[in-house]
Amino acid sequence: MRTKYVLIAILSILVATANAQSRRLIDLTYPFSAETIYWPNANGFELKKDADGITEKGYFYASNSYAAGEHGGTHFDAPLHFARGMPGVDQIPLERLFAPGVVIDVRDQAAKDPDYLVKVSDIQQWEKVNGRIPDGCILLIRTGWGKFYPERAQYLGTDRRGEQAVAELHFPGVDPAAASWIVNNRRISVLGIDTASIDRGQSQLFEVHQILFKAGICALENVANMDQLPAKGSEIIALPMKILGGTGAPARIVAILR
Repeated sequence: MRTKYVLIAILSILVATANAQSRRLIDLTYPFSAETIYWPNANGFELKKDADGITEKGYFYASNSYAAGEHGGTHFDAPLHFARGMPGVDQIPLERLFAPGVVIDVRDQAAKDPDYLVKVSDIQQWEKVNGRIPDGCILLIRTGWGKFYPERAQYLGTDRRGEQAVAELHFPGVDPAAASWIVNNRRISVLGIDTASIDRGQSQLFEVHQILFKAGICALENVANMDQLPAKGSEIIALPMKILGGTGAPARIVAILR
């Protein structure tokens, strides 16, 4: 019997090793630094060295402090961000943050119009080719804007800062009509995009945020490296910092390809 269990254990290890070797991990996260893109009227990421050197007792010790807004760089939006009484970051179930990945590519349309709105027809065209969007998935919109990050002028449409610069923002987003269609016809867990917002830069009412968040759908913004993802077949892990009562948080997003 002992030999049997040893063989089973060895087989399990071999299977796990084979699975690990056959998978590819893709980091969909931009690093946080002084270059991290935040909204023009928001404070950026700050890192301060608290210690960096040899201590009085002779060993090396390093430690930093940081300050950052919830909504900048690669980050997660909880429904509470635009919907009173809806869940905050710490209340999102883990199973909603580990889900099949779907990528809808609108690079051609966005290249012709920096204010492009992703339409219902874009979603339906994806489904004609790839089949129905799976329930509980993390739906990512690839506009091609990731190639501009972290150059603010190209990525945001302006490199100015402050409240007045908000009116100068130009980048693609999702059509509110498409957001309503998703809510009424599909059951996704998260909507992500490779721009600074799921609403386009020229949005004034942030209707997509309002529509999705009232329905309990979360968002990911400034998602990196979408060019390395297939239209379907990936698994996405999107883990935000677990801020109690947070409306959003920096996130580490990883795609698994097998």
